[in-house]
Amino acid sequence: MSWTSLTEWWRSEIGNDPAYSEVVTPLLIQVLSPAPDGTYLDIGCGEGRVMRAVAGQGATVHGLDINPDLARQAETAVVADLLAIPMRSDAYDGVYSVLTLEHVADHRRFFAEATRVTKPGGVLALVVNHPVWTAPDSTPISDADGEVLWRPGEYFSSGSSEVPAGESSVVFHHRSMADLLNAASAAGWSLEKMIEEPHHQFEDQAGIPRLLACRWRLLA
Repeated sequence: MSWTSLTEWWRSEIGNDPAYSEVVTPLLIQVLSPAPDGTYLDIGCGEGRVMRAVAGQGATVHGLDINPDLARQAETAVVADLLAIPMRSDAYDGVYSVLTLEHVADHRRFFAEATRVTKPGGVLALVVNHPVWTAPDSTPISDADGEVLWRPGEYFSSGSSEVPAGESSVVFHHRSMADLLNAASAAGWSLEKMIEEPHHQFEDQAGIPRLLACRWRLLA
């Protein structure tokens, strides 16, 4: 998969998705609680929409993305591998990432890199697709009456699934809640807050968690 090949799909499908402004970005702001004088790194910043929201809280924000077409739209972003962050150690008061970790093959290295670039006592905030949602073969289905049901997948599997995206596709790597929390803990992060956000599109799925948001503190 080439992330550059997904640029137009991102702009048309994700860039215009009202869920970002209505649900995703407010959820990130809620768990991050950015300090007005803090400096933060957005890992997987895309075109910078969440960066602008965090900067609107008075913080200084730098971005990082693997897609050069999208990164160029963000004012203070660099193009780089998300697992080899080209910033010095202990550079930021906090790091955050929105709907990115599920596309990263090595989540343990992701947490380790976040640790390296964050000052002791700093924060890490994530908003990801909920592990219940990313489990292989998990999907909403509609019956003949139009009712939207939920088909659970292999939650305890560590597999992945490939989802069509324009003329290409996007890979979702699945990890259970335990795997995510244990990987973060092993990298030195102490969990402070966790929110499981329900689905806002289908009323029949209001009892199924759609997004997971967490804030950790880096142990000194």
